[in-house]
Amino acid sequence: MTHRTQDGIRAVLAGERRSLRARLVFAGPAIVASIAYMDPGNYATNIQAGAGYGYQLLWVVLLANLIAMLFQALSARLGIVTGKNLAELSRDNFPKWVVWVMWAVSEVAAMATDLAEFLGGAIGLALLLDLPLIVGMGITAIITYAILVFERQGFRPIELIIGAFVGIIGLCYLAEILIAPIDWKAAGLGLVQPVIADNTALLISVGIIGATVMPHAIYLHSGLTQSRAVLRHDDDRRRVLRFSNIEVIVALTVAGLINMAMVMMAASAFHQGYSQVAEIETAYHTLTPLLGAAAAGLFLASLIASGVSSSVVGTMAGQMIMQGFLHFRVPIWVRRLVTMVPAFVVVAMGYNATEALVISQVILSIALPVPMIALIVFISRKDIMGEFAIGRLTSGLAIIGAAIVLGLNFVLLAQTFGVRIPFLQG
Repeated sequence: MTHRTQDGIRAVLAGERRSLRARLVFAGPAIVASIAYMDPGNYATNIQAGAGYGYQLLWVVLLANLIAMLFQALSARLGIVTGKNLAELSRDNFPKWVVWVMWAVSEVAAMATDLAEFLGGAIGLALLLDLPLIVGMGITAIITYAILVFERQGFRPIELIIGAFVGIIGLCYLAEILIAPIDWKAAGLGLVQPVIADNTALLISVGIIGATVMPHAIYLHSGLTQSRAVLRHDDDRRRVLRFSNIEVIVALTVAGLINMAMVMMAASAFHQGYSQVAEIETAYHTLTPLLGAAAAGLFLASLIASGVSSSVVGTMAGQMIMQGFLHFRVPIWVRRLVTMVPAFVVVAMGYNATEALVISQVILSIALPVPMIALIVFISRKDIMGEFAIGRLTSGLAIIGAAIVLGLNFVLLAQTFGVRIPFLQG
């Protein structure tokens, strides 16, 4: 962080500054993590959910967001109290072979994450500028690396840049909701009535979970909070935890509302008559005659902002994962190159970009239990957390959240291997 931000944090903790503006120096980690919850993978799964099933799967978005909110708060708590991130604690406390397995799974998840984010930004630029997708990917690579250079000036410049991108995405979807004729009654029912109509809806639901509750965001949040302030005693930790929890609630509420807006826009525009729309490119071209050029332009602007910013955050998370597990750091340009190679391979081999986005989200959902279970283990241990170890209620909620994700993963694997799932309709 910059010296100015560090001075502001010390002044608030010492009680010298008490205004809301002064306390904004603690904002940043949850905002950065929240971009993972509105990345291009969300666009792909949310478009399919809204186009194919109308407002029916909004409850999945709400459930995923609540689980994400809990685990991001716990991740931040881990970093604040211990001064270490989740990968570092895993390296220090688990057997070596477990650490290697966790690192390998997390690296695969990081590559799947970057595939979604990188392709999303490239698709947006290619559509906007009428360029080949491979050229859009090259431009996206240059832009993301240029933003990552700001990290040398400390976390604060990056936090402000990511915050600006979040604002752009939010404003775009606020405008989309105003343009699209939303059936608010059906949307309300979709939020409170759990329905999974068929196997395709199940696959999309697992994709939504994977696109919303992100493994790299759980790792990253603990790292962003671990050395944000010099905490002299437990009272300081309590104050910072209070600020962190508030920020998590606000940032992920915004992310959740944006995800719901994506589904509602797709439901409003495509479900009646265009339910086959499942690709980002098709959605963009179909929006113009249905809702007008403004809606299509806003869709592209938000997609580009999402792709560029989430790719930056994904690279930061990948660097933290490697350094935490292996105690090994590589130059940021090497990290950027390694994580974007799979995206270039996918495009060069001729795979459909949107299908690749959805599959990447399923991979993330399969990898997600690794950091979730590790986080629950550490956050519950008094020898690590002291008096800040979570109680039975919070621990129970965390276990339920992890069980929901693990259960969905099990159902997905059963479906993949042709095992009949009796409780699904149709």
